[in-house]
Amino acid sequence: MGWLHRPTGLTHYDPARAYRGYTLFSPNGGDDAYLIDMEGSFVHRWHADKGISYGYLLPDGNLLFRNRGGFQGMPGSDGIQELTWEGALVWEYRNPTLRRHQRLPNGNTLLLLYEPLSAEQTRQVRGGFATAQDPERMQGDLVVEITPDGSVVYEWRSVDHLDPQHDVLCPLEGRTAWGGANDLTALDNGNFLISYRVLDTVVMVDRGNGAFLWKWGRGHISHQHHPTLLANGHVLLLDNGAHRHGLSYSRVIAVDPNTNEITWEYHGDPLMAFFTHFTGGAERLPNGNTLICEGNTGRLFEVTPTCEVVWEYISPFFAHGPQGVTNGVFRCHRYGPDHPALRGRDLDPARYSNVNRLYGGRH
Repeated sequence: MGWLHRPTGLTHYDPARAYRGYTLFSPNGGDDAYLIDMEGSFVHRWHADKGISYGYLLPDGNLLFRNRGGFQGMPGSDGIQELTWEGALVWEYRNPTLRRHQRLPNGNTLLLLYEPLSAEQTRQVRGGFATAQDPERMQGDLVVEITPDGSVVYEWRSVDHLDPQHDVLCPLEGRTAWGGANDLTALDNGNFLISYRVLDTVVMVDRGNGAFLWKWGRGHISHQHHPTLLANGHVLLLDNGAHRHGLSYSRVIAVDPNTNEITWEYHGDPLMAFFTHFTGGAERLPNGNTLICEGNTGRLFEVTPTCEVVWEYISPFFAHGPQGVTNGVFRCHRYGPDHPALRGRDLDPARYSNVNRLYGGRH
């Protein structure tokens, strides 16, 4: 029965040390995104008939999200949509190869897409395990910036910068995509971070000339997610640990791109107490704590700089998926009460009394 009989909802809360705010998450396989308060009560909900795989709030309170979908058996989405706080559709972009999205300050949207390599490029890619069903042309990673009307104003291709001799696929992964990029993060200066899951590699790309400004990870991390740049210039990421040599366990680390030194780390105690083979993420909160999503188990939790858990919530929503019935969550975000998206909003849990009776608070 898997995780069906584990506790769900709010399981721990230390008000004196947690960063008070509202947490956004969307259950894997579901059609809704939820905003909960620190006590685990639901205060807002968005719904989309095509599903909400992952989304985040824009400064005006709109929800920008990608729906459910996939591409030739690989994870992804069929498109992204933008809903108002009240749930009205105001923008949509369709592309069956969509992987990630981020709204830019200029109103455009940065996208991570799949794009097929040539047969010759595919033959040059090393690593991975071969099967009779392997495609003649593997997928590569394409970054594009689009205007609100869908016009492409910028393109960048991984195949132009990865090295077949050094960027070798994990031997336990199939030969469907070279790199298997799973995250894209635009930086304030226009450059961007990309996470190559099956290469155990994170790179920072110079938007101007397309070159790698920083490339790190092989031998240090395994099948990571969600690199973000911290205020001190270090990069925070979730090191999932899938296919790690030895014991598989997850950790969250911060690394200094100038020295490649790991400057902060959180892991479970014991190590196997924190592990998500796929998905998940981490974000640094304004008070210095870190909000972590243990994706496969639907566990959202906050830790202090000294790695003490001060808030924990387990998603109560279960759905059928490729791994069976799970309560997985791709990622979560925390918004403080003064965040622009929440100004003037009705966040009274009483509005969702029926949902809170079933799922809210502690269970």
